[in-house]
Amino acid sequence: MSVIAPAGELREVSGPSALGGGWRRFFDLTWLIAVNRFKVTYVGAVLGYVWTLVRPLLLFGVLLFVFTQIFKIGGQVEHYPVLLLFDIMLFSFFQEATQQALTSVVGEEGVVRKMQFPRLAIPLAAVLASVFTLGVNLIAVFIFILAYGTGPYWTWLLLPVLLLALLTITCAVGSILSALYVRYRDVQIIWSVLAQALFYATPVLYTLDLVPHQFRWLILLNPLTPIFLQARNWIIDPSAPSAAAAAGGAVKLLPALGIFVAICLLAVWVFHREAPRMAEEL
Repeated sequence: MSVIAPAGELREVSGPSALGGGWRRFFDLTWLIAVNRFKVTYVGAVLGYVWTLVRPLLLFGVLLFVFTQIFKIGGQVEHYPVLLLFDIMLFSFFQEATQQALTSVVGEEGVVRKMQFPRLAIPLAAVLASVFTLGVNLIAVFIFILAYGTGPYWTWLLLPVLLLALLTITCAVGSILSALYVRYRDVQIIWSVLAQALFYATPVLYTLDLVPHQFRWLILLNPLTPIFLQARNWIIDPSAPSAAAAAGGAVKLLPALGIFVAICLLAVWVFHREAPRMAEEL
């Protein structure tokens, strides 16, 4: 968009930015949009929230049967049922939150084209709505863990650290996807394939010690891997190796940490660049 300056020359005027309007307005909008998305999700559904719990539980049941009765992996891992359930809930949050964030800006096309507000509030609100669902799901998961006879442990107090790391990478990926999807609709198809591949490249169904040595370096490049390895140690089995011990030393986690930071920085750059042009692209 261009306007005529006092001297008669054209001057470029940028559109709404990612965080324009101040932090207070940004956080208020993010919260309001997230609450509204969370409520709308269950409007008209007879079972309401229960559906968000049923889907990962069904996946858990199928995978538990496959990996304990067919492939016999579960017998090699201590407390495998609760570990599998906890891992599925965490990864389901990451997958669903990024998918929701991906289409969030385009889904709010009418608002984006007509109003000036911090664009980043839209994908972050989509992730925050998924956080609400994760919070309720985790209550059910911890009830199951206690019923199974595992815990409680003092390391459960460190759960917010795990969730913060997972939330950070989820927000970063979701922001990148939402910005790119405005221009390139193929992003949705590509991410659905990548997210499925990432599920198997993350220690959700297995532990790192069950991975052949020649492939462990590949699993350790995944920025989600340290989160899931540490989750096993802090939440499910304190006698299990920590993320650093499982990897064979903290140094071997540095590539994953570097990729984690790179994704976060990329998210800031991509969204800051794309935000002013989103209305025009839509």
